[in-house]
Amino acid sequence: MRNSSKEIKKIIDKKNFNKILLITGKNSFGACDGEILKEEVFKNKKYLIYFKNSEIPVYDELIKITKKIQSFKPDLILAIGGGTVIDYAKMSNVVDIRPDLPDLINNYSFPFNNRKSKLAVIPTTAGSGAEVTSNAVIYLKGIKYSFESNLLIPDYFLLFPEFLISAPKKIKASAGFDAIAQALESLISRKSNTESVNFASKSLDLSLKNYISFLESPTLENAEKMSIASNLAGKAINISKTTAPHATSYPFTYLFNISHGHAVSLFFEKFFSFNFENLSKSDVSFSLKDRFDLIFRIFCVGNIKELCDKINNIKKKADLDDNLSNLGVDLKQNFDEILNGINLLRLGNNPVKIDKEILKKIIFKED
Repeated sequence: MRNSSKEIKKIIDKKNFNKILLITGKNSFGACDGEILKEEVFKNKKYLIYFKNSEIPVYDELIKITKKIQSFKPDLILAIGGGTVIDYAKMSNVVDIRPDLPDLINNYSFPFNNRKSKLAVIPTTAGSGAEVTSNAVIYLKGIKYSFESNLLIPDYFLLFPEFLISAPKKIKASAGFDAIAQALESLISRKSNTESVNFASKSLDLSLKNYISFLESPTLENAEKMSIASNLAGKAINISKTTAPHATSYPFTYLFNISHGHAVSLFFEKFFSFNFENLSKSDVSFSLKDRFDLIFRIFCVGNIKELCDKINNIKKKADLDDNLSNLGVDLKQNFDEILNGINLLRLGNNPVKIDKEILKKIIFKED
């Protein structure tokens, strides 16, 4: 923690920040040795620590954090944690609290103001790359809303692999698969371009070489590689955005408490098979076949079946169970509720158009 403390302190002293709001989780606070942080970094500074309560970013807690910012008036918000902590920090720094805010969220019309403070982000999971993206999410009444604005991009970010090692394997597995999924989805997203393809390809190269070893025998070296892979995946989707697997994942997280990356993995192979089988129906400005050929080369496979088998094998090694019965999910009983929670904005980035009927066929398709 000593070196990381010095790096954090360097930013704070260089920019002369004197009032700091730390948003974190209790586990993340322990992972970064928060007591040393208080003694060495916050010494002679005014500071306030907010420990998040919810596992996912929910509306009520967002408002609570926003009010803390309004009353404390920090000149720096420091977010140390996973995706929920970072999304809270990004959103609360720009949101305008007003009576019609829930209605605006329902209409994807989020009232962003100028930033209240500078924002520095330190991720404690290698997954979403949220430290470099212009989007953040919030759950309101069980529905996940995603918002995009350049105002949401943090002013500073720092990557410390030592913060990643102590996380439970379950968290590392979910976060790491999220990075893999983001990079893969970015490669076939309708909004992808040469730059995002470069970021995504480099991310996958690192993830495929380090993901399983990071889960089974974490070291500073493979933690650093996964941290960079996550960051690159974040840069890729900041350009291209995600597609159907992410769009479909959200209700499974909220309704069944399945962690984000794990939820993304549930139907991943089915969606990629669907996209490949419908190459001729794709609505993209590039050759979708060429993108799949690139993916096959990166994964060292020859066809879509081999790709799906390899992804499935990665999931098994990471203990990411996609058997819905084991996860307590009854698709038939909960399908309407699941359907209502799917993010249509993300679904629109899929290279092949997917409507509700197609979605139903893909999700219920037997392996």
